[in-house]
Amino acid sequence: MIAILDPGVGNLQSVTKGFSRVGADTVVVDQAAVWRELVHGSMDEIEGVVLPGVGAFGDAMFQLRAAGLIPILRQVAREGRPLFGICLGMQLLFGSSQEHGRHMGLGLLSGEVVRFKDDLKVPHMGWNDLDVVRTHPLLRDVKVGDYVYFVHSYYVEATNRDCVLAAATYGSVSVPGVVGQGNVLGAQFHPEKSGEVGERILHNFVALCTAWHAQREAVQ
Repeated sequence: MIAILDPGVGNLQSVTKGFSRVGADTVVVDQAAVWRELVHGSMDEIEGVVLPGVGAFGDAMFQLRAAGLIPILRQVAREGRPLFGICLGMQLLFGSSQEHGRHMGLGLLSGEVVRFKDDLKVPHMGWNDLDVVRTHPLLRDVKVGDYVYFVHSYYVEATNRDCVLAAATYGSVSVPGVVGQGNVLGAQFHPEKSGEVGERILHNFVALCTAWHAQREAVQ
């Protein structure tokens, strides 16, 4: 079971359908109380967590805070449960954003979200090819030159470039397309809208979640 957290600024239906296409069961979590009910004691069947999002960084953080979901996201990161941010959800994993002022993020990854320079058309929207720069299970069977679908006006400047698993070039900017550090993962593009390549990535994330859950069960 994959828990899809609702930051109040995303199209949950498309993400849910994307995971359904790769055979995963999902549940939407929009309040801390829902999460606590799902992970109570031996009833915890949540294998991984997805944080989607479109819209403004500050609004999303406000909604997550109001729903009591920020401590839960940080707990998920600490305990090693796979966490996958999508589009704005990936940006929220980082330390801060310059979008409409300065806003603090979850701080699970080190870096800042900044706007594309004025000489580039924004949003960066449409299909762009990926340069896979690091081997990772999330990118199994994803090749250099595979195309995925982006829609965003801000991008991440990662403090530690080692967390960048794949990048896309937009103008003179190398955009972190896929990031990962431990169990904290993210994609700037929309895998649920990226055809077969996106489905491979969703499938790979589900496989990581299943492996984590099996390992946890084995040691209990």
